Amino acid sequence: MIDPVALSVGPLTVYWYGIIMTAAFILGTALAYYRASKSGLEPDHVLNLLILIIPAAIIGARLYYVIFNWESYSSNLLEAVAIWHGGLAIHGGLIGGFLAGYFYVRKHRLDFWQMGDILAPSVILGQAIGRWGNFINQEAFGTPVTREFISRFPVFIQQQMLIGGRYHHPAFLYESIWDLMVFFFLLIYGKRRYFSGQIMLFYLVLYSAGRFFIEGLRTDSLMLGPVRVAQLVSMVIIIGAVGVFLFKIRERGINKNC
Repeated sequence: MIDPVALSVGPLTVYWYGIIMTAAFILGTALAYYRASKSGLEPDHVLNLLILIIPAAIIGARLYYVIFNWESYSSNLLEAVAIWHGGLAIHGGLIGGFLAGYFYVRKHRLDFWQMGDILAPSVILGQAIGRWGNFINQEAFGTPVTREFISRFPVFIQQQMLIGGRYHHPAFLYESIWDLMVFFFLLIYGKRRYFSGQIMLFYLVLYSAGRFFIEGLRTDSLMLGPVRVAQLVSMVIIIGAVGVFLFKIRERGINKNC
């Protein structure tokens, strides 16, 4: 098992999880800054926006995880803020980041859809990198698999997926790879988008579709009764994003005919 502690200096402890998440935020911010400058948007807006979005996303991700896993934290509230131990729910982060971003965009009268298109590739890239934090903490793993199956993966993944004496699906890896595929698709397709907001909508649909199926493999899903919360939220996002996509296509067609 990989030691989750990367470095200890006196009372200071640095966790791999924090290093990986920081790297995700830095790379995502750099990409968004570059894309904003190429899109004709003042890139400083991206930096100002992310100053709000990043802490809001972290708080939202942790609150979401704690709320749906309340039994584990009700007797130890201090552990609820120990994010370096893992336990950040992507959907909670998206909600928190969206609310903070929407507030900033409205306040500064920016184009919401344009900003969404600029940020979407950065978000999915950050998610792809962040899943490796789950790997270090042995989170987001799937159902048990045979030794023969897991042997197809690199040795370091095999060793880290040996949990409770059994090997498990590296579900974190499946999602990380899927997120990277979506990331490259958004970058390539973004060069020929038909309307503002299309890249963000593609992100919401594609990420949610992959998450829905991968979530079915996981054994640590947040549950709402018999329903996996991530699958439920993914379906809601897909339906909503497809609905908006069809509306904007229809709106664009009407405007062309006018």
